[in-house]
Amino acid sequence: MKDVPQLSAEEAVAFVKDGDVLLCGGFGMTGNPVHLLHALANTDVKNLTFIGNNVGEPNLGGGRLLLNGQIKKMIGSFFTSNPDAVQAAQSQSIEYELLPQGTLAEAIRAGGAGIGGFYTPTSVGTVLAKGRETKIVDGIEQVFVKGIRGNIAFIRAWKADTAGNLTYRMTERNFNPSMAMAADLVVAEVEEIVNVGEIDPNFVHTPGCFVDHLVQAHITPEYLGTSSSVGSAKKVSESRINMARRALAELKRGDVVNLGIGIPTLVSDFIKPTDGIILHTENGMLGVGPSPSDGGGAMDYPVNAGKIPVTALPGSSYFDSCDSFAMIRGGHVDVAIMGGLEVDARGNLANWAVPGKPLLGVGGAMDLATGAKRLIITLTHTNPDGTSKIVPACTLPITAVEAVDVVITDLAVFICDLSKLVLIELMPGATLEEVRAKTKAKFIEKLK
Repeated sequence: MKDVPQLSAEEAVAFVKDGDVLLCGGFGMTGNPVHLLHALANTDVKNLTFIGNNVGEPNLGGGRLLLNGQIKKMIGSFFTSNPDAVQAAQSQSIEYELLPQGTLAEAIRAGGAGIGGFYTPTSVGTVLAKGRETKIVDGIEQVFVKGIRGNIAFIRAWKADTAGNLTYRMTERNFNPSMAMAADLVVAEVEEIVNVGEIDPNFVHTPGCFVDHLVQAHITPEYLGTSSSVGSAKKVSESRINMARRALAELKRGDVVNLGIGIPTLVSDFIKPTDGIILHTENGMLGVGPSPSDGGGAMDYPVNAGKIPVTALPGSSYFDSCDSFAMIRGGHVDVAIMGGLEVDARGNLANWAVPGKPLLGVGGAMDLATGAKRLIITLTHTNPDGTSKIVPACTLPITAVEAVDVVITDLAVFICDLSKLVLIELMPGATLEEVRAKTKAKFIEKLK
């Protein structure tokens, strides 16, 4: 059995050279190799291409490299959570490339598996497919994405043995296993290093053949950023609660359901264990429970896709981002409930970008909108200026084409039936005249 060298963070970052492509694990600051990144921030290395789901948080993880001007280009799925990344993109001081979260995960896995690329239906018909090769596969248009590899990968695991076998904890797996496969040199930052034989082979998540160096470093709450604890609850309007309750009524026992951020997140507040609904979060968990009652954070609990600490219900499971999006694209998620900016009469969805602003935060929206068996959209019926969000044709950048099944607003419930919008229900306090006046798209009335 090999003996993997154990280094300090300072020794490990000496392998990084100017212009390198750096793969960095983590979802937010969970499972993030923050000690390695902070050590790298103390060097003069520059012109890095940083590949990760996001670029840390302000002055944390990759966010520190960003502030130092060490990153030339960032490639990821969700940069919006770091204001410094947004500012860098807006000022054009940094190059960036946005990929749907599942596409990013699969591209890294493909690169690590020696696969040149793959076709995916995710992003078809959107600006993110512009300039990419497309092909019809089994009657479905799909976009070609090249595999991704890096010069070096910094990953984070919970435990390693001296042969480099790794095990991860809770939702800390995310992008780490695929990145361990996809770089010329891999440095694993770990909480604990034990002797060979102390990790049961059944619990080895990344085999030691992928790992070149180990760095032992202890995580503490200050390195977890916004996931360090559960934030204080915000007051929610009655209309939003009504939308969440109505969305819940669309679900049935045994459904695997993914909840987006915003109004969809509220649905979880009304799900009881006896309902038999299984919540999925795209960063690697099935069986999501409510927020911890003790206000604890990611030191002791998993996090959801909003990077909020949650509990694990009996029967829960953890997995990496590649498996998570395989569930989504493979049709194993029954329902996705998402927010929206616009829905049009053909069931097209726009929910991730506004013209004139950098396209910085698609996350898993395109994968979910395309891959879930049913797509339910919750949104306020109108914008603050009174203009309708239910429109004849989307004017905002498209998330998915003809994907929406049900639309729930604060005024009405519509179904999308063969590219036709059908009004089936009025929400509490709404009138038919109000819905007619505030809906720009044409619709058929079939009120129950």
